[in-house]
Amino acid sequence: MTDRPALQPALDVVIVNWNGGALLRACLASLASVEDAAAVQVIVVDNDSQDGSADDLPALPRPLRLIRNPENRGFGRACDQGAAAGDAPAILFLNPDTQVAPDALLVARDALTAEPRTGIVGARLVDPDGRTARSCARAPTALGLLGRALALDRLGLVRPHFLLEWDHADDRAVGQVMGAFLMIRRDLFAALDGFDPRFFVYWEDADLCTRARAAGFVVRHVAGAVARHLGQGTTRQVRAQRLFYFLRSQILYAHKHHGRAAALAVTVASFCAQVPLRFALALARRAPQEAAEVLRAAGLLAAALPSLMRGPDRRSGPDHRRPAPRA
Repeated sequence: MTDRPALQPALDVVIVNWNGGALLRACLASLASVEDAAAVQVIVVDNDSQDGSADDLPALPRPLRLIRNPENRGFGRACDQGAAAGDAPAILFLNPDTQVAPDALLVARDALTAEPRTGIVGARLVDPDGRTARSCARAPTALGLLGRALALDRLGLVRPHFLLEWDHADDRAVGQVMGAFLMIRRDLFAALDGFDPRFFVYWEDADLCTRARAAGFVVRHVAGAVARHLGQGTTRQVRAQRLFYFLRSQILYAHKHHGRAAALAVTVASFCAQVPLRFALALARRAPQEAAEVLRAAGLLAAALPSLMRGPDRRSGPDHRRPAPRA
């Protein structure tokens, strides 16, 4: 048993870090305590953190691999880097603001391998108080994207993106699991050519799950795999960029999966509904700085529109149209 770390790991855990501070160390501490930790290879991809969070990382049962990027390459591209550095048959993409329960990885991995048609599994995420948080969502339709961009979900006229009406207490197939804890078969991830790097952050998990389902695989929520999730642990420090990338990725997803007309409709709704509503709410809370950040995000989105409207006809990286493994 002493030579276990020299064997091929059963699971690669990829963590993308950007100024994660103490959150990353807490996440690693939880991974050090999981069942069969010696079979887990942890790969940290640091996107040019400036807070020293990637320095002197704690030891794990299997030596940690650290990849340092000279600039912030975005979440999806960094995830692809981390996955390429491993060779385990399953990959878990885990946010640094999570802490996993001791049995979470084994429970999730057993669910992933129990049925050959299961391609992706996600955990039941809980907030710091132990309450079940947003863990999975519906498959985004064109009408759903537009309705939520118009804030019609707030009026009960469109179903919310996340499955908020369900207690997440049982396992079931879902449209999407959150990228905070997303486990996937390596052969499927390779066949899908990984995350689409054009999604700098946000919606890359929805895109990957959509492509996995299109390839004939099932995306499952696994209630018995539990992870504590802070939520927006690092992106909350850059409000304007966070809102910009959310809106940009939403439009990109609409264009990629539902066409140019859907993307145009979501774009108009973003400027005519989402931005004004967020601005008004910030003013109502007497938060002028937050209101200014909303306007700054709108300016960033306007500047990005020419490239967005050209459409996602190709992606940087190798051809992603390889056939997926048979489900």
